[in-house]
Amino acid sequence: MFGGVFIKNKAMCKYLAILGLLIVILVNCMELYSGESLFAIDTNNMLSFNSFNLVFITVAMVCTLIFFLLSGSDIEKVGANVSEYFALIFFVLCGVCLAATFNTLLILFIGIEIISIPLYILTGSDKRNLKSNEAALKYFLMGAFSTGIMLMGIAFLYGGNPEGSFYISSLNAGQGKMPVMIAIGLVFMLIAMSFKVSAVPFHFWTPDVYDGAPAVFTSFMATIVKIGGFIAFIRLFENSFGSVQPQWQLLIAIITAATLFIGNLTAVFQQSVKRMLAYSSIAQAGFMLLSIFALNEAAKEGLILYAAAYSLATIGLFAILIKMEDYTIEGFNGLGKKQPVLAVTATVFLLSLTGIPLTAGFQSKFYMLMAAVRDGHHQWLVIFAVLCAAISAYYYFKIIQAMFFKEVSLNTTSNNLLLASAETTSTFRGLLIFIAILIIVLGLFPWLLTDWLHYQ
Repeated sequence: MFGGVFIKNKAMCKYLAILGLLIVILVNCMELYSGESLFAIDTNNMLSFNSFNLVFITVAMVCTLIFFLLSGSDIEKVGANVSEYFALIFFVLCGVCLAATFNTLLILFIGIEIISIPLYILTGSDKRNLKSNEAALKYFLMGAFSTGIMLMGIAFLYGGNPEGSFYISSLNAGQGKMPVMIAIGLVFMLIAMSFKVSAVPFHFWTPDVYDGAPAVFTSFMATIVKIGGFIAFIRLFENSFGSVQPQWQLLIAIITAATLFIGNLTAVFQQSVKRMLAYSSIAQAGFMLLSIFALNEAAKEGLILYAAAYSLATIGLFAILIKMEDYTIEGFNGLGKKQPVLAVTATVFLLSLTGIPLTAGFQSKFYMLMAAVRDGHHQWLVIFAVLCAAISAYYYFKIIQAMFFKEVSLNTTSNNLLLASAETTSTFRGLLIFIAILIIVLGLFPWLLTDWLHYQ
């Protein structure tokens, strides 16, 4: 942010952001490996650091680094305030770190707000575009409403807590029936967190916001921000309400099933790839909700793996989409012949999102289903999730079909391919190949990531 005052070259802001992120990743990995923090700061137990949240933060940071490398030049094209865009993204990352490590409801609230407020600005950053302005206003109003619900939930949890504390470990939901105020607070928090991760029926903002925001910021919102919401979700429910899981598990199961069904069904009918990815992100959230449903060790490993697999594939797909002028499925017609590298890497990303074997997406879905099976309750949800994954194959494969089995027919599509050809450099194509290889490596050897959870 301060670099923008002294640096007038837009490209330098990107390199400064990449350098800063590399330093943060290095320090985070050192703490994960050694178990000792570089800075001894007394957080009064308001933040809690363990291998799970440190691995998650590292995954979020690495995915953001890849996002900067792939799409940093596209951020420069959004508007004149390039350094501010990067600064806002770093603020969001601060919020993600707080959401991953909070130990009190106050820090959870601050973390969620630090994630949300910069996003309202980024969504409306394309000031000349009415869709961007509309998306920002919708997101702000809906976000403010969900924040009110979260605060109400926190108030009920505080009021029903016998210790009168905001610490999540002292909510003491206990065994047997929950106190009424704790139960009401739980429902409010469930609604607020479901909004943040775009779970049905609190998903209505997602397609409009993702479609209206500049595509480069949609890529960030659909990946890093979404997985940040999930880490907060699982920490809250594991540490605060884990002991009374049977009392709220059916409610989570219904939300999960509705999210899987509505997300996949509506994605089938979309002609815009950007809007289709918005609905598919809702469907992917349905799979990630299985980790909240199960709350066991496999669920934690699955969530970390899902965060990496989903983020890498979606960032890669959006990076390709940004290079196109036409966002419709027809815009991808003949891409396999004109741009084989883009088409092949996009195919790997789509196969991973579908959950085809040998990709990280398959392993992450397998971990989620395994977590639900091990839980032993509501087994119908596992079968339903598999059927919904089969539906997702239909709309993902439509793009693959367009790239390899359809000819260029319209002049606009031809121009689209020329645009994609002109805007892709060898570095960009090399990064796409690297991400595709990373997805396959994680699909073959998932323990390369999940084993880090057991270091401390």
